[in-house]
Amino acid sequence: MRAIKLDIVCLAFAAIALTAAIAGAAHAQDSILDASTEEAEPASHWSWFGDLQLRYDHVEGLPNDRIVNRWRGRGHLGGEFVAMPELSFGAAIELAQGSDDNADNVINNDNARSNHAAANQLWMRWQPSENTRVQLGKAAFPLELTPLTWDADLRPVGISLRQSIALGDYSRIQFDVGGFAPQHYFGDESRLAAAQLSWRWHEGAPTNAAVMLSYLNFSDLDELTRRGLTRTNRRLPQQGPLLSDYRLLDLLVVGRTALGDWPLEARLDLVRNLGADDQRDGARFSLVLGSRLLPRGWELGYSIQRIQRDAVLAAFNEDDWWFHSYVRGVMPWVGYGINERWNLRLALFHEQRGGLPRYTDRILFDIGARW
Repeated sequence: MRAIKLDIVCLAFAAIALTAAIAGAAHAQDSILDASTEEAEPASHWSWFGDLQLRYDHVEGLPNDRIVNRWRGRGHLGGEFVAMPELSFGAAIELAQGSDDNADNVINNDNARSNHAAANQLWMRWQPSENTRVQLGKAAFPLELTPLTWDADLRPVGISLRQSIALGDYSRIQFDVGGFAPQHYFGDESRLAAAQLSWRWHEGAPTNAAVMLSYLNFSDLDELTRRGLTRTNRRLPQQGPLLSDYRLLDLLVVGRTALGDWPLEARLDLVRNLGADDQRDGARFSLVLGSRLLPRGWELGYSIQRIQRDAVLAAFNEDDWWFHSYVRGVMPWVGYGINERWNLRLALFHEQRGGLPRYTDRILFDIGARW
């Protein structure tokens, strides 16, 4: 029933977007016809965007000596319609093709199907003032998190509010709150209530910092559990429900500066699951020098993380790491920006799941593009 309601909401939203687009086009035409001394409005309020990722994935050191070798490709194409300065609509589709089958996605701990076509975004954004924003629909998660707690590729459906308060010319306090359906694959029916309080110091300056305190409350996890997406989280005996609730308190500290022409960023992320009695803490640290998103730009990165078994909800954090909790590991990587559109990244993962005698090693080689 919830899935049906969400479909109805999405259809209604699409109808609103189409109506607004038609109305906007008609308004632009009337303005041209009625223009005398005033300059006519632009004929189009549309802008387009897209991205592409081609990936080679190799994993070894898995239980039962299993080895994974596969290629995966994923692309997005979308557009944004600005109906008026305060109101915009956006939509995008996702196409994915892989050398593996969708039936293998659960055992491979993936957060998306290898082969599919689907709506990736469908949203409405209202910004009544410079410091206030309301967003409704299917879009990127509005909170700034790390791979420790959330996979940035996921596109939940929901509504969110962002409010900012300026502190001088370059700093501000930001508050985000929202309710979402995370929409994992296989008919996941989970729900997520989220809030984040941020302090952003000297935002946009060469040297800046931010501190973010987030609260993530996951609920309605029964269907997710039945679908086998609990992964390394503990369950009650006889394949029962999850042992712990998942109410995450997350503290993220970010610092940025420059070493000559090289940008430098450090992140420290600490999480505790308030819904677990034990095995409830996780930590991640990352350091990135340079940026592969710049033309001919090198990027050198290193991250280390340790996650206790029920510290995070293992269905929704980053799936570049093979294990999602009950694990410790490191990830060095190197990237290169060919030009302003194309870039490369080679990432290595060396991680050990609790209870296993040896490490699991993973290689990801990505060719990326953006428009």
